[in-house]
Amino acid sequence: MGDLIEVILRSLFILIGLFIITKLLGKKQLSKLSYFEYIVGIIIGDIAGSLSMDVKVSVLHGVTSIMIWTIISIFLSYISLKNKKVRDFVEGKARVFIKDGKILEENLKKERFTTDELLEMLRKKSVFSANEVEFALLESDGELSVLLKRDYRTVKPAELWLHLPADKEPKTVIMDGEIMNEAITEVGHNEAWLRKMLSDKSVAIDEVFLAQLHSDGKLTLDYYDDGKLEVE
Repeated sequence: MGDLIEVILRSLFILIGLFIITKLLGKKQLSKLSYFEYIVGIIIGDIAGSLSMDVKVSVLHGVTSIMIWTIISIFLSYISLKNKKVRDFVEGKARVFIKDGKILEENLKKERFTTDELLEMLRKKSVFSANEVEFALLESDGELSVLLKRDYRTVKPAELWLHLPADKEPKTVIMDGEIMNEAITEVGHNEAWLRKMLSDKSVAIDEVFLAQLHSDGKLTLDYYDDGKLEVE
């Protein structure tokens, strides 16, 4: 009977503790998990299960182990916010699966996806032909983002009777105040061009949280100052 009461008390204690830890880790954990967070979740769950069911396991040791893994997870999340290289390593990078209606087989292999799995994900987006897709990207959380070709999208009033150029995905040229040279090169420009664009607007690189260059040549600037958003 004593062991039963102890199991009940341990279970309640662990439940409350895990709830507090989840609140500390933030809402992001509820929507997506990085590779490391997935591993931490499994480990903490296993420790919590053993701690609540096995009365021979030391409560102090179990709680200490859970706190260590929680602190490591919070620390890595903080570093990831400050450093894109760490973020890419911990959370993974997005991968292009379809570009201009063409499936990129090599990228599918790198992510260990079959063609059937890709088509299934497209069908869940109400897309039944890969040829209709302008751009499809596997996000770091495993979700597939899809941009349809213009002919297959819902027509907007502003597009009626207009001959519009092909619409490509926007390129992120500044992220977290850092210049993305690879993206700038892809659109046929260089860092000097971007710096001149910002200089003409009297804007410093470190003022910009996110800058995206769109296919129509417009540059969207999202500043660290949340009250400022600029589209050129």
